[in-house]
Amino acid sequence: MGEIQHIERAEARDLKPAARALARTCAAEAAARDAEDSFVAESYDRARAAGLLDAGVPAELGGGGADIRALCGMLRELAHGCSSTALALSMHSHQVAFPAWRWHHQPQTRDKTEPLLRRIAAEKLVLLSSGGGDWIGGSGKAEPVEGGYRVTARKMFVSGAPAGQLLMTSAISPEEGGTIIHFPCPMGAAEVSILDTWHTLGMRGTGSHDVMIDRLFVPQEKVAVKRPQGQWHPVFFILATVAFPLIYAAYLGVAERARDLAIEIAARRPASALSRDRAGRMETALATARMAHRHMVETAELNVPSAETVNQTMIGRRLVEENAIRTVELAMELAGGAGFYRKAELERLFRDIQAARYHPLQKEVQSAFAGATALGQSTAEIY
Repeated sequence: MGEIQHIERAEARDLKPAARALARTCAAEAAARDAEDSFVAESYDRARAAGLLDAGVPAELGGGGADIRALCGMLRELAHGCSSTALALSMHSHQVAFPAWRWHHQPQTRDKTEPLLRRIAAEKLVLLSSGGGDWIGGSGKAEPVEGGYRVTARKMFVSGAPAGQLLMTSAISPEEGGTIIHFPCPMGAAEVSILDTWHTLGMRGTGSHDVMIDRLFVPQEKVAVKRPQGQWHPVFFILATVAFPLIYAAYLGVAERARDLAIEIAARRPASALSRDRAGRMETALATARMAHRHMVETAELNVPSAETVNQTMIGRRLVEENAIRTVELAMELAGGAGFYRKAELERLFRDIQAARYHPLQKEVQSAFAGATALGQSTAEIY
């Protein structure tokens, strides 16, 4: 990746008061959004007004100047109020944090990163990600034409799709046996449409619909990165190390909320050995999730993206997934029958936390990546 450039940062805004206020507001609407399968549109409007959409833009460029740790704290707070708001905004936040990292540490990229970051700060743009289904292997067709590419693709799991202005995505060109191009797709283009596909077990308010791109012309100058298909690339070392602490901050926040609710319900009953056992196992699972997430954040803060930091990030991601899910399961057990009612909120959190299973690297692939690393073998094609 070359030598890291250390740049003194301007003072960042304190995100906690705004995040807590938004969490309280969206909590009052979360049950209705879940019941209706409706998008948390109001959360985006409020996040924009509160300065949370541009929180990760460097302060020098007019944004909030928040680092990875601060953004994770923001997303955990939001998840205490509404899981869907936190997860959807984590997808926007990591797409902001990625160019912000490059702006800080790779000054040679500023001709591409700075215009985008300034636009996010000035226009409060919402960025979208095309999800784990569009990971290193890529998806969609990019046909080379004069001056650029003609792209046709169906992108899954586009969280926040109804609110977004730019979808940061990719497609596969036949050049050199398979080349993936990365580009911003304008959601307002006539060739782009949102398909009503997001009807799910949990995280129902994220608006993670499929997006159809039908022969969109992408000018050559809009292609941000070209990389070989089917193998890790330095850009993905950055993205994986920066993005996953943010995404899993949302799930950690869900687990924390479930724990607090279960303790509140259990406190209404007489003390017993059974409740102490369940509470103790729940606390242990949550502590493990917190420690694993802290490890992810600390790995990102090394600012040396590589295959090894990806390995450490994905070990943390696996441990957060398993222990956050276990925390919510134990919260249901501790709450007992009272937690089975919808009004208790726990059953919604139980459904929402299940989505932690589905992001890269899923457990089998993560184990293969960690095993290859331990054995000194190549991880270039393990994703």
